[in-house]
Amino acid sequence: MNNVLKVVLLVVGLGLIAYGFYTLITPEVSVDAGPFQFEAQGDKTQPIAMIAFGILALIGGLAYKKR
Repeated sequence: MNNVLKVVLLVVGLGLIAYGFYTLITPEVSVDAGPFQFEAQGDKTQPIAMIAFGILALIGGLAYKKR
């Protein structure tokens, strides 16, 4: 059971880091509708939080020792 928790933490950590970097790097969406141009402006705090939680999960998975 301890090994399963360690593996889950490592996989979730890597997934969160990968998704965080993906959403941080992908360009913003812009739409051209005739003479109008719309651009999505968003803050980049959510991807940074995902990367931070991913790092915490990785540290938890690596520090979790089998008793």
